Amino acid sequence: MKSLITSIFLATVLVSMSACDSRQEDKQKASLENKADNLENRADAVRDSGEKKADAIEERDPGMNSDTTQNAAGAVREGTERTADSLENAADQVRDQK
Repeated sequence: MKSLITSIFLATVLVSMSACDSRQEDKQKASLENKADNLENRADAVRDSGEKKADAIEERDPGMNSDTTQNAAGAVREGTERTADSLENAADQVRDQK
């Protein structure tokens, strides 16, 4: 009888300990997911900001140097796209840690 009670007690302790790990793991996964979401939100903001800057460059064009203006706007778009892609890659790496 004593060994049965001891076995039940040990099983209960082991189950309790594994449940604690699960809550801790869930908390860590949620934290990583939030970090990845924040990185993706920053990537979206970078893209939006870059598009607005490029549009502003195009709107300032007096029509005399339109190739130069298009090149400048294109460079802004490409630069912000690279930055946004880097942020999204970082978000993917964070998610891979889960």
